[in-house]
Amino acid sequence: QVQLVESGGGLVQAGGSLRLSCAASGRTFSRYVMGWFRQAPGKEREFVATINWSGISTYYADSVKGRFTISRDNAKNTVYLQMHSLNAEDTAVYYCAAAPTPTLRVSPTWYDYWGQGTQVTVST
Repeated sequence: QVQLVESGGGLVQAGGSLRLSCAASGRTFSRYVMGWFRQAPGKEREFVATINWSGISTYYADSVKGRFTISRDNAKNTVYLQMHSLNAEDTAVYYCAAAPTPTLRVSPTWYDYWGQGTQVTVST
């Protein structure tokens, strides 16, 4: 069982930056692939980024590649999403999730555990 709690969301101007954090409970955090997803009003939940257990392998959605960076600190049971050059299309509720799989996954169906989400709003 893994419990996830996101933080770091808020209101930011277009072009600004935010860093989201996701704190995980449980001693097996390092065994999970971690992912970030987001959901905007009226839209389906979409993949943002994922990272493997060691932090060496990452994968990003095309829409955030070059602007967002996912990282993890297994000693702190925390995964991060650093976001730069934010624009209005990035406005959404951001969720972190954990997948009990050794390989990176894009589909949310692979992720067994989800946080409650944190709101990111980009003003123009």
